[in-house]
Amino acid sequence: MTMRIVSTYRPGPVAARALPRAGLVGGGRAEAAWWGDRSLDALTSLLAGGRVVVLSGAGLSTESGIPDYRGPSGVARRHTPMTIQAFTGDALARRRYWARSHLGWRLIARAAPNAGHRAVARLQHAGLVDAVITQNVDGLHGAAGSAPVVELHGRLDEVTCLDCGNLTSREEVDRRLREANPDFVAQVDAVNPDGDVDLPDEQVAGFRPVDCGICQTGMLKPDVVFFGETVPPQRVARCFDLVEQARALVVLGSSLTVMSGRRFVIRAAKNGIPVAIVNQGPTRGDGYATVCVDAPLGVVLPALADRVAAGAWV
Repeated sequence: MTMRIVSTYRPGPVAARALPRAGLVGGGRAEAAWWGDRSLDALTSLLAGGRVVVLSGAGLSTESGIPDYRGPSGVARRHTPMTIQAFTGDALARRRYWARSHLGWRLIARAAPNAGHRAVARLQHAGLVDAVITQNVDGLHGAAGSAPVVELHGRLDEVTCLDCGNLTSREEVDRRLREANPDFVAQVDAVNPDGDVDLPDEQVAGFRPVDCGICQTGMLKPDVVFFGETVPPQRVARCFDLVEQARALVVLGSSLTVMSGRRFVIRAAKNGIPVAIVNQGPTRGDGYATVCVDAPLGVVLPALADRVAAGAWV
Protein backbone atom coordinates (compact mmCIF):
# COMPACT_ATOMS: atom_id res chain seq x y z
CA MET A 1 0.00 0.00 0.00
CA THR A 2 1.36 3.44 -0.96
CA MET A 3 1.94 5.91 1.87
CA ARG A 4 -0.08 9.11 1.50
CA ILE A 5 1.56 12.38 2.58
CA VAL A 6 -0.40 15.61 2.99
CA SER A 7 1.46 18.83 3.76
CA THR A 8 0.18 22.35 4.32
CA TYR A 9 2.03 25.63 3.79
CA ARG A 10 3.15 27.30 7.03
CA PRO A 11 5.57 30.19 6.39
CA GLY A 12 7.38 31.89 9.24
CA PRO A 13 10.47 31.77 11.47
CA VAL A 14 10.33 27.98 11.84
CA ALA A 15 10.61 27.64 8.06
CA ALA A 16 13.64 29.89 7.98
CA ARG A 17 15.35 27.88 10.74
CA ALA A 18 14.69 24.68 8.80
CA LEU A 19 16.58 26.04 5.78
CA PRO A 20 19.97 24.33 6.31
CA ARG A 21 18.38 20.93 7.00
CA ALA A 22 16.29 21.07 3.82
CA GLY A 23 19.28 22.21 1.79
CA LEU A 24 17.47 25.14 0.17
CA VAL A 25 19.06 28.41 -0.78
CA GLY A 26 18.19 31.83 -2.09
CA GLY A 27 15.63 34.56 -1.47
CA GLY A 28 11.97 33.64 -1.04
CA ARG A 29 12.76 29.98 -1.59
CA ALA A 30 13.65 29.69 2.09
CA GLU A 31 9.94 29.41 2.81
CA ALA A 32 9.86 26.11 0.94
CA ALA A 33 11.62 24.50 3.92
CA TRP A 34 8.38 24.55 5.98
CA TRP A 35 7.18 21.34 4.41
CA GLY A 36 10.39 19.61 5.40
CA ASP A 37 12.26 16.64 4.04
CA ARG A 38 9.38 14.17 4.16
CA SER A 39 7.14 15.68 1.47
CA LEU A 40 10.09 17.09 -0.47
CA ASP A 41 11.60 13.59 -0.57
CA ALA A 42 8.25 12.13 -1.63
CA LEU A 43 7.94 14.56 -4.54
CA THR A 44 11.59 14.17 -5.50
CA SER A 45 11.34 10.38 -5.48
CA LEU A 46 8.48 10.54 -7.95
CA LEU A 47 10.73 12.47 -10.31
CA ALA A 48 13.85 10.40 -9.69
CA GLY A 49 13.28 7.78 -12.35
CA GLY A 50 11.98 10.16 -14.98
CA ARG A 51 9.01 9.43 -17.25
CA VAL A 52 6.90 11.97 -15.36
CA VAL A 53 3.95 13.78 -16.92
CA VAL A 54 2.84 17.14 -15.52
CA LEU A 55 -0.81 18.23 -15.58
CA SER A 56 -1.09 21.96 -14.88
CA GLY A 57 -3.99 24.29 -14.20
CA ALA A 58 -4.77 27.95 -13.65
CA GLY A 59 -3.11 27.99 -10.23
CA LEU A 60 0.29 27.79 -11.91
CA SER A 61 -0.29 31.11 -13.69
CA THR A 62 -1.56 33.19 -10.78
CA GLU A 63 1.94 34.44 -9.99
CA SER A 64 2.09 35.74 -13.58
CA GLY A 65 -0.88 37.99 -12.81
CA ILE A 66 -3.60 35.74 -14.26
CA PRO A 67 -6.08 34.86 -11.50
CA ASP A 68 -7.76 31.49 -11.26
CA TYR A 69 -11.44 30.85 -10.56
CA ARG A 70 -11.35 28.73 -7.44
CA GLY A 71 -8.03 29.25 -5.66
CA PRO A 72 -7.01 31.93 -3.15
CA SER A 73 -6.47 34.51 -5.91
CA GLY A 74 -9.65 33.64 -7.78
CA VAL A 75 -11.83 36.46 -9.05
CA ALA A 76 -15.59 36.43 -8.68
CA ARG A 77 -17.31 36.54 -12.03
CA ARG A 78 -20.27 38.82 -12.67
CA HIS A 79 -21.15 37.05 -15.90
CA THR A 80 -21.40 33.46 -17.07
CA PRO A 81 -18.47 32.13 -19.12
CA MET A 82 -19.16 32.18 -22.84
CA THR A 83 -20.69 29.03 -24.26
CA ILE A 84 -20.17 27.89 -27.83
CA GLN A 85 -23.94 27.92 -28.32
CA ALA A 86 -24.25 31.59 -27.35
CA PHE A 87 -21.13 32.58 -29.29
CA THR A 88 -22.28 31.05 -32.57
CA GLY A 89 -26.01 31.75 -32.20
CA ASP A 90 -26.22 35.26 -30.73
CA ALA A 91 -24.56 38.22 -32.45
CA LEU A 92 -24.90 40.39 -29.34
CA ALA A 93 -23.27 37.75 -27.15
CA ARG A 94 -20.48 37.42 -29.70
CA ARG A 95 -19.88 41.18 -29.73
CA ARG A 96 -19.86 41.22 -25.92
CA TYR A 97 -17.32 38.40 -25.85
CA TRP A 98 -14.97 40.01 -28.38
CA ALA A 99 -15.05 43.36 -26.55
CA ARG A 100 -14.14 41.69 -23.27
CA SER A 101 -11.60 39.37 -24.84
CA HIS A 102 -10.02 42.21 -26.81
CA LEU A 103 -9.17 43.97 -23.56
CA GLY A 104 -8.26 40.77 -21.75
CA TRP A 105 -5.84 39.73 -24.48
CA ARG A 106 -3.72 42.83 -23.87
CA LEU A 107 -3.13 41.68 -20.30
CA ILE A 108 -2.56 38.03 -21.25
CA ALA A 109 -0.07 39.06 -23.95
CA ARG A 110 2.00 40.96 -21.37
CA ALA A 111 2.08 38.08 -18.88
CA ALA A 112 5.46 36.40 -18.45
CA PRO A 113 6.34 32.91 -17.17
CA ASN A 114 6.86 32.79 -13.42
CA ALA A 115 9.21 30.75 -11.25
CA GLY A 116 6.85 27.78 -11.37
CA HIS A 117 6.77 27.65 -15.18
CA ARG A 118 10.54 28.00 -15.33
CA ALA A 119 11.02 25.21 -12.78
CA VAL A 120 8.85 22.85 -14.82
CA ALA A 121 10.97 23.64 -17.89
CA ARG A 122 14.14 22.92 -15.88
CA LEU A 123 12.74 19.54 -14.85
CA GLN A 124 11.92 18.79 -18.48
CA HIS A 125 15.39 19.80 -19.63
CA ALA A 126 16.86 17.54 -16.93
CA GLY A 127 15.09 14.62 -18.60
CA LEU A 128 12.74 13.88 -15.71
CA VAL A 129 9.49 15.28 -17.15
CA ASP A 130 8.49 13.77 -20.48
CA ALA A 131 5.62 16.10 -21.28
CA VAL A 132 3.32 18.79 -19.92
CA ILE A 133 -0.45 18.67 -20.30
CA THR A 134 -1.88 22.07 -19.49
CA GLN A 135 -5.47 23.18 -19.02
CA ASN A 136 -4.29 26.78 -19.41
CA VAL A 137 -4.64 28.78 -22.62
CA ASP A 138 -2.00 31.42 -21.86
CA GLY A 139 1.00 29.79 -23.59
CA LEU A 140 3.28 30.41 -20.62
CA HIS A 141 4.69 26.88 -20.47
CA GLY A 142 6.04 27.23 -24.00
CA ALA A 143 7.32 30.72 -23.28
CA ALA A 144 9.27 29.29 -20.33
CA GLY A 145 10.93 26.73 -22.60
CA SER A 146 8.87 23.62 -21.97
CA ALA A 147 8.42 21.10 -24.78
CA PRO A 148 6.45 19.11 -25.59
CA VAL A 149 3.34 20.80 -24.21
CA VAL A 150 -0.16 19.56 -24.97
CA GLU A 151 -2.52 22.52 -24.64
CA LEU A 152 -5.69 20.68 -23.75
CA HIS A 153 -8.03 23.65 -24.12
CA GLY A 154 -6.22 25.42 -26.96
CA ARG A 155 -4.37 28.74 -27.16
CA LEU A 156 -5.54 32.31 -26.86
CA ASP A 157 -2.79 33.57 -29.16
CA GLU A 158 -4.41 31.89 -32.18
CA VAL A 159 -7.77 32.64 -33.79
CA THR A 160 -9.69 30.27 -36.01
CA CYS A 161 -12.33 30.91 -38.66
CA LEU A 162 -15.36 28.72 -38.03
CA ASP A 163 -16.19 28.75 -41.75
CA CYS A 164 -12.93 28.23 -43.67
CA GLY A 165 -10.79 26.91 -40.80
CA ASN A 166 -7.97 29.40 -41.32
CA LEU A 167 -5.75 30.07 -38.30
CA THR A 168 -4.63 33.64 -37.68
CA SER A 169 -2.32 35.03 -35.03
CA ARG A 170 -4.02 36.90 -32.23
CA GLU A 171 -1.68 39.83 -32.88
CA GLU A 172 -3.10 40.23 -36.38
CA VAL A 173 -6.71 40.03 -35.16
CA ASP A 174 -5.88 42.46 -32.36
CA ARG A 175 -4.51 44.93 -34.93
CA ARG A 176 -7.68 44.67 -37.01
CA LEU A 177 -9.90 45.09 -33.94
CA ARG A 178 -8.00 48.21 -32.94
CA GLU A 179 -8.51 49.64 -36.43
CA ALA A 180 -12.21 48.81 -36.33
CA ASN A 181 -12.65 50.30 -32.83
CA PRO A 182 -10.30 53.29 -32.57
CA ASP A 183 -12.34 54.97 -29.82
CA PHE A 184 -12.99 51.90 -27.69
CA VAL A 185 -11.74 52.53 -24.16
CA ALA A 186 -12.70 50.74 -20.95
CA GLN A 187 -11.29 50.33 -17.48
CA VAL A 188 -9.98 46.83 -16.73
CA ASP A 189 -9.37 45.72 -13.15
CA ALA A 190 -8.66 42.02 -13.66
CA VAL A 191 -8.51 39.44 -16.42
CA ASN A 192 -10.09 36.01 -16.16
CA PRO A 193 -8.13 32.80 -16.85
CA ASP A 194 -9.90 32.34 -20.19
CA GLY A 195 -8.70 35.75 -21.33
CA ASP A 196 -11.78 37.95 -21.05
CA VAL A 197 -12.67 40.64 -18.53
CA ASP A 198 -15.79 41.83 -16.75
CA LEU A 199 -17.39 44.83 -18.44
CA PRO A 200 -20.88 46.35 -18.17
CA ASP A 201 -23.00 46.08 -21.30
CA GLU A 202 -23.04 49.83 -21.88
CA GLN A 203 -19.27 49.80 -22.42
CA VAL A 204 -19.47 47.19 -25.19
CA ALA A 205 -22.54 48.52 -27.01
CA GLY A 206 -20.57 50.12 -29.84
CA PHE A 207 -17.84 47.53 -30.22
CA ARG A 208 -17.38 46.08 -33.73
CA PRO A 209 -16.05 42.52 -34.14
CA VAL A 210 -14.27 41.61 -37.36
CA ASP A 211 -14.72 38.68 -39.74
CA CYS A 212 -12.13 36.35 -41.23
CA GLY A 213 -9.46 38.15 -43.23
CA ILE A 214 -9.16 35.22 -45.65
CA CYS A 215 -12.70 34.22 -46.61
CA GLN A 216 -13.98 37.71 -45.62
CA THR A 217 -17.25 36.50 -44.08
CA GLY A 218 -16.30 33.72 -41.68
CA MET A 219 -16.94 33.97 -37.93
CA LEU A 220 -13.73 34.31 -35.91
CA LYS A 221 -13.24 32.57 -32.58
CA PRO A 222 -10.15 32.26 -30.34
CA ASP A 223 -8.74 28.78 -30.81
CA VAL A 224 -9.77 27.67 -27.33
CA VAL A 225 -12.41 25.26 -26.05
CA PHE A 226 -15.50 27.15 -24.92
CA PHE A 227 -18.01 25.87 -22.38
CA GLY A 228 -20.28 23.42 -24.18
CA GLU A 229 -17.53 22.38 -26.60
CA THR A 230 -15.57 19.18 -26.37
CA VAL A 231 -11.81 18.87 -26.49
CA PRO A 232 -10.77 17.38 -29.86
CA PRO A 233 -10.79 13.57 -29.41
CA GLN A 234 -7.30 13.12 -30.85
CA ARG A 235 -5.94 15.57 -28.26
CA VAL A 236 -7.62 13.70 -25.43
CA ALA A 237 -6.30 10.40 -26.78
CA ARG A 238 -2.77 11.79 -26.87
CA CYS A 239 -3.05 12.90 -23.24
CA PHE A 240 -4.30 9.49 -22.16
CA ASP A 241 -1.39 7.88 -24.00
CA LEU A 242 1.09 10.15 -22.23
CA VAL A 243 -0.42 9.41 -18.83
CA GLU A 244 -0.54 5.65 -19.40
CA GLN A 245 3.14 5.59 -20.43
CA ALA A 246 4.23 7.71 -17.46
CA ARG A 247 5.87 6.50 -14.30
CA ALA A 248 4.16 9.26 -12.30
CA LEU A 249 1.63 12.04 -12.81
CA VAL A 250 2.24 15.38 -11.07
CA VAL A 251 -0.67 17.84 -10.90
CA LEU A 252 0.26 21.51 -10.48
CA GLY A 253 -2.19 24.28 -9.64
CA SER A 254 -5.48 22.62 -10.55
CA SER A 255 -8.51 22.09 -8.35
CA LEU A 256 -9.52 19.27 -10.72
CA THR A 257 -13.11 20.45 -10.37
CA VAL A 258 -14.05 19.63 -13.96
CA MET A 259 -13.68 16.22 -15.55
CA SER A 260 -11.58 17.64 -18.40
CA GLY A 261 -8.45 17.38 -16.25
CA ARG A 262 -9.60 15.02 -13.49
CA ARG A 263 -10.07 12.13 -15.92
CA PHE A 264 -6.30 11.86 -16.33
CA VAL A 265 -5.82 11.59 -12.58
CA ILE A 266 -8.49 8.89 -12.43
CA ARG A 267 -6.86 7.00 -15.29
CA ALA A 268 -3.43 7.18 -13.64
CA ALA A 269 -4.77 5.90 -10.31
CA LYS A 270 -6.70 3.13 -12.02
CA ASN A 271 -3.49 2.01 -13.74
CA GLY A 272 -1.50 2.09 -10.50
CA ILE A 273 0.52 5.16 -11.55
CA PRO A 274 1.43 7.36 -8.53
CA VAL A 275 -0.17 10.81 -8.47
CA ALA A 276 1.22 13.87 -6.68
CA ILE A 277 -0.79 17.09 -6.35
CA VAL A 278 0.68 20.51 -5.52
CA ASN A 279 -2.06 23.11 -5.18
CA GLN A 280 -3.29 25.86 -2.88
CA GLY A 281 -6.43 24.40 -1.36
CA PRO A 282 -8.09 20.99 -1.65
CA THR A 283 -8.81 19.38 -5.00
CA ARG A 284 -11.26 16.82 -6.27
CA GLY A 285 -8.34 14.55 -7.03
CA ASP A 286 -6.89 14.38 -3.52
CA GLY A 287 -8.40 10.96 -2.90
CA TYR A 288 -6.40 9.52 -5.80
CA ALA A 289 -3.07 11.07 -4.78
CA THR A 290 -0.18 9.53 -2.87
CA VAL A 291 1.31 12.98 -2.15
CA CYS A 292 -0.64 16.22 -1.65
CA VAL A 293 1.14 19.50 -0.96
CA ASP A 294 -0.92 22.62 -0.20
CA ALA A 295 1.48 25.44 -1.08
CA PRO A 296 2.30 28.18 -3.59
CA LEU A 297 3.73 26.72 -6.78
CA GLY A 298 6.35 29.48 -6.98
CA VAL A 299 7.76 28.25 -3.66
CA VAL A 300 7.60 24.49 -4.12
CA LEU A 301 8.68 24.04 -7.73
CA PRO A 302 11.94 26.05 -7.70
CA ALA A 303 12.95 24.20 -4.51
CA LEU A 304 12.19 20.88 -6.15
CA ALA A 305 14.10 21.82 -9.32
CA ASP A 306 17.08 22.97 -7.22
CA ARG A 307 17.15 19.69 -5.35
CA VAL A 308 16.92 17.65 -8.56
CA ALA A 309 19.66 19.75 -10.19
CA ALA A 310 21.91 19.11 -7.19
CA GLY A 311 21.35 15.35 -7.46
CA ALA A 312 19.74 15.28 -4.02
CA TRP A 313 17.62 12.27 -4.95
CA VAL A 314 20.68 10.00 -5.31
